Amino acid sequence: MRAVLIDIDGVLTVSWKPLPGAVEALRGIRAAGFGVALVTNTTSRTRASIAATLSEAGFEVGARDVLTAPAVTAAHLAERHPGARCLLLNSGDIAADLGDVTLVEEGADVVVVGGAGPGFDYAALNRAFGELQRGARLVAMHRNLYWRTDAGLQLDSGAFLLGLERAARVEAEVTGKPSPAFFAAALARLGVDAGRALMVGDDIESDVLAAQRAGLTGVLVRTGKYRPETHEEASGTPDHVLDSFADVPALLGPAR
Repeated sequence: MRAVLIDIDGVLTVSWKPLPGAVEALRGIRAAGFGVALVTNTTSRTRASIAATLSEAGFEVGARDVLTAPAVTAAHLAERHPGARCLLLNSGDIAADLGDVTLVEEGADVVVVGGAGPGFDYAALNRAFGELQRGARLVAMHRNLYWRTDAGLQLDSGAFLLGLERAARVEAEVTGKPSPAFFAAALARLGVDAGRALMVGDDIESDVLAAQRAGLTGVLVRTGKYRPETHEEASGTPDHVLDSFADVPALLGPAR
């Protein structure tokens, strides 16, 4: 192994507070010579904001270490839908990571669904539904059904996305995890092949099994959104299951 891809929410932090041993584990992984990429479907903050928050919490990271679903979505839109007028349904300010994407309130060519929050009210969802009925394409940053905060599990946009797809009879183009393109972008940034990289996550489907299908070694941690019943009912088996991210350095050993 030469590189480690790491989910943030539920693996390194919960509600942006470090999980026990996570800061030390990340420091040890870097010291052992591994490349590191923090890969997240978080859509409420920009890469720079995420890096600053993690740095304040003690993690030695910069914005270049962070790859977000919004950043990958911007690249996807530029490649697949150049010049498209986009209706964005998202909670949080991610404009800096979307670059030159043209955002509109109506007459959209593409409806872009980010992360759920207070902005996902009936009026917003119905406006997106209307644009889809008029022929707009549907692009989703992820399919996460929920995430964990210090107040417990919270509903995410995947639940609303399913409703939009069914109602409008369309299928979303997914850009963040579990999209193979997301993992490919992270590997390209690190300059390593999938067979020399390991993915650590708390979401067995979107983080771990999706990474394994992309050729990476998958590690599931029993923190964050991990639930035993979800683990048992999953569509596959992780390569490794650890109690927490603090156990990853021992699994890795030295970089080769």
